[in-house]
Amino acid sequence: PSSTRSTRRSVKEKEELAAPRTAPGVGASTEERTPVKMATQISKKRKFVADGVFYAELNEMLTRELAEDGYAGVDVRVTPLRTEIIIKATRTQQVLGEKGRRIRELASVVQKRFSFPEGTVELYAERVANRGLCAIAQCESLRYKLLGGLAVRRACYGVLRFVMESGAKGCEVVVSGKLRAQRAKAMKFKDGYQISSGAPVKDYLDVAVRHVMLRQGVLGLKVKIMLAWDPTGKVGPSYPLPDIVTVHNPKDDEEAAKPIVGKADV
Repeated sequence: PSSTRSTRRSVKEKEELAAPRTAPGVGASTEERTPVKMATQISKKRKFVADGVFYAELNEMLTRELAEDGYAGVDVRVTPLRTEIIIKATRTQQVLGEKGRRIRELASVVQKRFSFPEGTVELYAERVANRGLCAIAQCESLRYKLLGGLAVRRACYGVLRFVMESGAKGCEVVVSGKLRAQRAKAMKFKDGYQISSGAPVKDYLDVAVRHVMLRQGVLGLKVKIMLAWDPTGKVGPSYPLPDIVTVHNPKDDEEAAKPIVGKADV
């Protein structure tokens, strides 16, 4: 009897080992199986670094994808329900594509790359109000002029003139690399007034840098545009430069000499 009991036990153990193991909760109902995602706590420092990395990668991807369509920057707005990405460009119709197909493809790429849940990312295209005051748009324009074989001086002076005619206070275009001979050099083209230091640089200057892959080597392009003061804040900063001094016209001598007549208190 003891041998029979031991053989039964060994057979039972073999059956248990042979049976497929199921993960805990697999046999349960769907409601029990659904994992509950806890809100992950992230430090402030890590959050800002993660946001910066996301913006940098997104901007790089859109710069390469939409360079020919006048890409001029991107804004990211995060709301509790969705993430809104606003693409600024000079030719918004080409960014949208036929019946909005291209922008939907871009939204799908962004959603898959950054692991956003389905339907939580929305892309919008916004037209640049004044492309003459947008450094990125002008830098890309200069890049395509040089790729097309236009002379460096002619291309730079064309960009400089267009920027100044658009209402800029100053502009600077720098092209560096192997321009004609084998020796690399830099050429600067300036017009108007421009500041280089101080707090207003953050708001008054718009800077863009691009690289042109030419047959003889790589050229570096830099476009700096100094915006004009605009009290409405639409095409420039809403505050004036701190070193501006306004001299008011003096009052007329006759008006200053007149006695001030008023009612006497009784």
